[in-house]
Amino acid sequence: MIRRAAIAAPNAHATRAAEHALSEGGTAVDAAIAAMVSATITEPGIVAPLGGCYLNVWPVDGDPVVIDGNVEMPGRGQPAERFGAGLIEAVSDYGGGMTTFVGPGSVATPGMLAGMGLAHERFGTAPWASLLQPAAEVARSGFALSRTAQSYLVLVTDTILAWDPATRALLTDDGAAPQVGHPVASPALADTLEQIGAEGWQSVYTGDIARRIDADMRERGGLLSATDLAAYRAVERPALRSRLGAWDLACNPPPSIGGPVLTAMLRLLHAVREEITPARAAQVMKEVLDIRLDRIDTAEDLAAAGAELLGTLHTIGATGLPTSPSTAHVSVVDAQGMACALTASAGYGSGMTVAGTGMIANNALGELELNRLGLHALEPGTRLASNMAPTTARLADGSVLAIGTPGADRITTALTQVIIHVARHGESLQTAIDRPRMHPRRLDDGTDRIEHERDESIAADLDAVGMPRHEHPPQAMYFGGVGGAFLRPDGTLEAAADPRRAAATLVT
Repeated sequence: MIRRAAIAAPNAHATRAAEHALSEGGTAVDAAIAAMVSATITEPGIVAPLGGCYLNVWPVDGDPVVIDGNVEMPGRGQPAERFGAGLIEAVSDYGGGMTTFVGPGSVATPGMLAGMGLAHERFGTAPWASLLQPAAEVARSGFALSRTAQSYLVLVTDTILAWDPATRALLTDDGAAPQVGHPVASPALADTLEQIGAEGWQSVYTGDIARRIDADMRERGGLLSATDLAAYRAVERPALRSRLGAWDLACNPPPSIGGPVLTAMLRLLHAVREEITPARAAQVMKEVLDIRLDRIDTAEDLAAAGAELLGTLHTIGATGLPTSPSTAHVSVVDAQGMACALTASAGYGSGMTVAGTGMIANNALGELELNRLGLHALEPGTRLASNMAPTTARLADGSVLAIGTPGADRITTALTQVIIHVARHGESLQTAIDRPRMHPRRLDDGTDRIEHERDESIAADLDAVGMPRHEHPPQAMYFGGVGGAFLRPDGTLEAAADPRRAAATLVT
């Protein structure tokens, strides 16, 4: 049976991969996996296969669950001198100035393929190999560098892309910054994807691919080893539930940060009975993000910290109510009513192409905002923090929604505002995504202000309550790139993409 579905993804390569999965009898989960694997190949620098992910799945008959395939702290059995080593400082102009650490020592244990593998085993029906084949084909034949990927790569040509000859050869123009449309092809990566398709996702953790990763890490002084890969387990967890209006919403639970933060915002806004004005929404988002910055980001136990955040909602109510670009999101809802929201991240990218595989590794251990206790400070086996917050939702009338966005700490605020417009104001998904956005930001000097896109009503409302603000141009990439898929009660499928970033939608 060929399923129909609505798909929102980073580019047309990804939507075609999702369509192929559906043609193979796949579910919404199969389509989302195929689309994201394709995106990890065709959006280099933005996301990569050796990263982490969360898959939020709401099956037709059952409660929503989240597959946690996020990255993990490696280093099991490593000598003390390995910790703190293998790191290269990289400074760029991204986001007005960014410092991160790359190199072999920045690579966390990747969880993406394990998470996808578990999700496929639980909810997939298409052959596993068919989900990777479109990505393998485009890696072999080549593709033109997208505007989104180029806008990031051009900023890191002399830093992240410079130190590994294999990465430099693939993603630069003979060492110079690549242009939009720059041709990219990797036969080695195509071979690796086909091998993972034939041998199963386990090859990355206990098979031949794992041995290659281990050998290259030992050669170059990284923390990640075969022991870490073999110990990694994707985890299925019950989704965090909340309501806004009549909508029942499901997010990823702790130890993620993004899911609890988004859930806290949605629960607080659900309690607001009067009109949710821009100033009211901004205040709620600011209060939640303040708790996150002051108490959650530096916690040693993220699961306990996330639970504490949700447990202090009454305190926030009584008062009256950071940041990697390398994230991608796919939303799929099929005609049967299964929803899958899949967000993946590889950090800023380590710049390291694993020898013999063509795969570029993540730099999650070098992201300062994910390691606020210090670089290499976590115990091996600890899941890292994450802003990712893929979300699914349902109405009693049979409406089904899958939604998510890249955008670091703007993930939760972008999704909150879009969901407000859909759930409380009754707007269409595309109209809600197109609306101007805000984001509360704490500056380096400790002061706060509301970043917002140019809009007279937002400006007037914030000024009326005396909230400091800073205006951005309309539809600025800073405010995320929301993608959503929607099933109406009459069976109509819709997909919506954000004009703030290059994206693609498809309804089959």
